[in-house]
Amino acid sequence: RHGAVKNEDTFKTSPFHFDLWFYFTLQNWVLDFGRPIAMIILPLEWFPLNKPSAGDYFHMAYNVITPFLLLKLIERSPKTLPRSMVYVSIITFVMGASIHLVGDSVNHRLIFSGYQHHLSVRENPIIKNLKPETLIDSFELLYYYDEYLGHSMWYIPFFLILFIYFTGCFTPVEEESRMPVAALLLMGPSSLYYWYLVTEGQIFILYIFTFFAMMALVMHQKRKGLVLDSNGLFLFYSFIITLILIAVWVVWLWNDKILRKKYPGVIYIPEPWAFYTLHMNNLHAAKE
Repeated sequence: RHGAVKNEDTFKTSPFHFDLWFYFTLQNWVLDFGRPIAMIILPLEWFPLNKPSAGDYFHMAYNVITPFLLLKLIERSPKTLPRSMVYVSIITFVMGASIHLVGDSVNHRLIFSGYQHHLSVRENPIIKNLKPETLIDSFELLYYYDEYLGHSMWYIPFFLILFIYFTGCFTPVEEESRMPVAALLLMGPSSLYYWYLVTEGQIFILYIFTFFAMMALVMHQKRKGLVLDSNGLFLFYSFIITLILIAVWVVWLWNDKILRKKYPGVIYIPEPWAFYTLHMNNLHAAKE
């Protein structure tokens, strides 16, 4: 029965999914974080600016592998979870990640032409002098698809699926509420990736609401005598460490006037790639 929670599922426990969490961490670092790095370090002659870059092929692989891993994760839940919501979320995830693939591909290729991510579209030297000026509107539309629509359709279902899975990670057995050594080893790389995801994707509100929902669920289930199993602890602690990393990142760049201008408002969380084009590119230029 789809969408129903079976009574016999209630007290089932699940061992730590080392294989799935390891594959998640590996492909996240290689195919997502590694996308722009591969594009920059590989010779431009191999991937001309008018053709997909190496990072684009990484992104294509990510768009196929990640939904598969999310489905396998849901399948291993000790509870029967709402399948219809999961399927709709997966479909939306693929759509959003595909939209992002196109926008991100063009935006990152613009780096080779002098585009600076720490500046807005209209403030970029290579953009503001375009003629006719309506071309600037087209680049702003591209930026909207990349940074807003694509990110929303990508990350909202991603975090929703993680939360749906998290709801099934509770057990009445205290002995099951322990993490193996493998989980502890994966927690650092996993948390660091979530830091990158939240800061580069500018999705702190989505992340913090998901984290608060997790905390509320943990407290609610504790009143019933249920505790998190090893998979739930891994996910929950990873989110806690992510929050600490975000706080350190913000404090470190708190007085950066240029990034402050790029990210106005109450929530100030600079993107790592904006930091790179602002400070690291200048450092490389100085060395040259």
